[in-house]
Amino acid sequence: MDLSATSSSPASSVAPAAPAAAYRRSRGHWANVGARLVRNPAAMIAGAVLLALIVMAVAAPWLMPSDPFATSMFARLKPIGTAGHLLGTDELGRDLFSRLILGGRLSLFMGITPVLLAFVIGSGLGILAGYAGGFTNTVIMRTIDILYAFPSVLLAIALSGALGAGIFNALTSLTIVFVPQIARIAESVTTQVRRSDYVDAARASGAGAFTIVRAHVLGNVLGPIFVYSTSLISVSMILASGLSFLGLGVKPPEPEWGLMLNTLRTAIYTQPWVAALPGAFIFVTSISFNMLSDGLRSAMEVKQ
Repeated sequence: MDLSATSSSPASSVAPAAPAAAYRRSRGHWANVGARLVRNPAAMIAGAVLLALIVMAVAAPWLMPSDPFATSMFARLKPIGTAGHLLGTDELGRDLFSRLILGGRLSLFMGITPVLLAFVIGSGLGILAGYAGGFTNTVIMRTIDILYAFPSVLLAIALSGALGAGIFNALTSLTIVFVPQIARIAESVTTQVRRSDYVDAARASGAGAFTIVRAHVLGNVLGPIFVYSTSLISVSMILASGLSFLGLGVKPPEPEWGLMLNTLRTAIYTQPWVAALPGAFIFVTSISFNMLSDGLRSAMEVKQ
């Protein structure tokens, strides 16, 4: 009986599969999140709309058909479709299409920047409070609770009224409004991660607090905090537009959708479609941010 022949046949059948398994690579976490997000049609449509709005705002100098600051008392409140004015004119005869395009810059900037600043500040405070615990957690979170007790709209109006009108003061007010919300989420997820077995193992191995936070905590908490922060961009845009509507945000003659909605409100009975255009842009942008945030949240929920 030839033992060599019988013993070599199983090995020969297994050997070709070994290199294939060795070279097989699994996709990372964010690659899987991106793949699931691409399969979400609502999120993709929202992302396409936001991308178009961002491109429109960036390329505003090349897309504007006329000077957005040029006034004409003989061309006041022209309807949509007027020759030379695709979307009509405002109360001072300025081309509304040009002002809507240019106003997207400030509106998007006022919506994204406060959330970005609050993400950095709130995440830092929440992670510090969640990991340190004890007295540090009590001091930080009770201070956060004082700000969190006020409704967002009233707090933004009160802070902007105290600081005065202007872009910088509006950004500061909105950042202060969103820091408590993000800090509470950051503290909650950090507290959960701090109690995990791998954090206990890293602490038992002699790793310092900074090393544990950098290597084990940040990677597990920044994702949920980021997803929650993206859902606040639409709220930020609406609050920023509301501050400009009340005269506490962007100052005339700079175009901004909330300010334009305020100045056109007197034309709601004579040219309702023209007066509603800035509000329509605010609505579409806010809904798109919400849909994209929901899609990103669903893509990150692996259990679901």
